[in-house]
Amino acid sequence: MTTLLRGRLLSFKRAPQSLSDTDCYFYEHDGGLLIENGIIAAAGPYTDVKARAPAHVAEIDHRPHLILPGFIDMHLHFPQMQVIASYAADLLEWLNTYTFPEECRFVESAHAERIATHFYDELIRHGTTTAVAYCSVHKTSADAFFSEAMRRNMRMVGGKVMMDRNAPQGLLDTPQMGYDETRQVIADWHGKGRNHVAITPRFAITSTPEQMETAAALAREFPDLHIQTHLSENHDEIKFTGELYPDAIDYTDIYARYGLLGRKSLFGHAIHLSDREADAMSEAGAVAVHCPTSNLFLGSGLFPLKALARRQKPVRIGVATDIGGGSSYSMLRTMDEAYKIQQLLGERLNPLESYYYMTLGNAEALSLADKIGTLDPGTEADLVILDPAATPAMALKMEVVNNLAEELFLLQTMGDDRAIVETYVAGKAMKSILQ
Repeated sequence: MTTLLRGRLLSFKRAPQSLSDTDCYFYEHDGGLLIENGIIAAAGPYTDVKARAPAHVAEIDHRPHLILPGFIDMHLHFPQMQVIASYAADLLEWLNTYTFPEECRFVESAHAERIATHFYDELIRHGTTTAVAYCSVHKTSADAFFSEAMRRNMRMVGGKVMMDRNAPQGLLDTPQMGYDETRQVIADWHGKGRNHVAITPRFAITSTPEQMETAAALAREFPDLHIQTHLSENHDEIKFTGELYPDAIDYTDIYARYGLLGRKSLFGHAIHLSDREADAMSEAGAVAVHCPTSNLFLGSGLFPLKALARRQKPVRIGVATDIGGGSSYSMLRTMDEAYKIQQLLGERLNPLESYYYMTLGNAEALSLADKIGTLDPGTEADLVILDPAATPAMALKMEVVNNLAEELFLLQTMGDDRAIVETYVAGKAMKSILQ
């Protein structure tokens, strides 16, 4: 199937150096995007792209809206949809009071499948076309997650959580069970459709050294897979982790000792890193995933995004919602809070940087920029259509917006799912068909 979309095209080429860095992105005011069998075949001025399209191509006119690559969410928890907006003092209380009991329910296939349907609906409603998700400890949850991803043809990353201590009995596996079931999830789902399986020890607190060894074994057997876990989110968590692994230099060293610190390692939060830890992450090419709405909601701390990025040994960074510690499915709302955190740290995060992180930046952090995150010909046609005048208040503000950067900042500051006109997955319009 061949489709021609018309609208204002925006796609990043590299990370912005400043707000005036117009060379970092491609922008076409009257653009055309030719899609063939779910792949972008051409992008450029509408008249040029139209000229190379088949004579009777189906056209969809999205003017005056913006057409961007679909948003990418680097860290969230599929079983926590009904945990969002739960009142607790901090991370550990929140886990024990709300999260762990809720995740116990995912042993039931029917519950996992029901939540999977709602989960993907929310991603699409908010313009997110790829996400990196934690399932529960149960293989049933991973089966539901990946099955629904295949049904919608979405490029998704996820993993069955491995955890064998410091959680309710209904959420514990064993080192051998965690290993065996993760291997089975890999066999069942990795590379099927657009699925990627991630090796997923939840965090060092919930895995014994024996289980960390089995995670290490999986990483050796499947070196191309992503690894995802949590790191240095909360001071009490860091202290408890140090008590559980007294021989480690620090929190990051625990993962390094088990061969889990590498270029495809995704560390949720990583707020309170020492210089030694930041150096170790930089040298390994590991990714620190910033989850601003969650960090603020749980009072975990202020992630030093700009400081980590400008170090002599910079740390690779991704951004994410962290549902359900995070308080919104929207990557627009996520970057609004990221902006505010940098303001509190005396730093500036400009809107070009925000949209780079949500698209190409996160694709690069996932080592998937050859497939998603841009409007480059040959990449997959996962797209989001944005309306900066989606609400009366936004439309009023748009009357005085003078340039692209101001428009992007308006969308980031005031936008939410109402600003998402349409979400395309592999060239297919998906938001408009939701019930």
